Amino acid sequence: MTPRVMGIVNVTPDSFSDGGLYLDPQQAISHGLRLIEEGASILDIGGESTRPGAQPVSVDEEIARIVPVIEGLAGRGATISIDTRNAATMEAALAAGAGMINDITALTGDARSLEVARSAGVPVCLMHMQGDPRTMQVQPQYGDVTEDVLSYLLERAAVLGLPAEQVFLDPGIGFGKTLEHNLELLRQLERFTHSGYPILLGTSRKSFIEKLMGGSTPDRLPGSLATALRGAEAGVAILRVHDVVATVQALKVWDATRPA
Repeated sequence: MTPRVMGIVNVTPDSFSDGGLYLDPQQAISHGLRLIEEGASILDIGGESTRPGAQPVSVDEEIARIVPVIEGLAGRGATISIDTRNAATMEAALAAGAGMINDITALTGDARSLEVARSAGVPVCLMHMQGDPRTMQVQPQYGDVTEDVLSYLLERAAVLGLPAEQVFLDPGIGFGKTLEHNLELLRQLERFTHSGYPILLGTSRKSFIEKLMGGSTPDRLPGSLATALRGAEAGVAILRVHDVVATVQALKVWDATRPA
């Protein structure tokens, strides 16, 4: 099965790749509509940067950023995921028309988020992160990174208690992982896709691609596409990407050239 493509709409001034480009609601809405035209079937809307070293923003500010964008896009028929770790933001986003929750803390970042997610009746994505965005890249350590990440996600899915088809697991590439941790998770993706839960993979434009090249590289798109195809090969359900046109094209060629 070819993965669905989730387009990223960061309504922030400081996200690692496109911070500030879509802080204005109308620009964010226009960008989201363009991503749908390019082939995205879901839009992931975020109002707080979670790049390494990022500082948290107030919930009120996060809500003020995302609600007009969600209303504008949902009103045009878009399927919306809310990328947040705050329960109040989840509630505001759902009220505005979001139909999925995507939480980098796997519903541990807010005491109320677990109950909000349980009662919402929408799909939920649980991501693994060691530490928090301010500290996660300060010497992350694991015993066995694949086993540690997968066990944690399965525990969180069990606590959530929703039907498996409604719970997406995300290994959290780049969130509290070294270059080798990220590569090992990508090598072992089948461990996740055989877990009984659908998998969401987010590798788009992440810094491990540059680190793998040994230094500065002007364009992380080729590496992003390589990891997207690795995800497709492993059977992930959703690819979360910035570059929708390129990803859709790569997936179409990959799918058309697979042995029958």
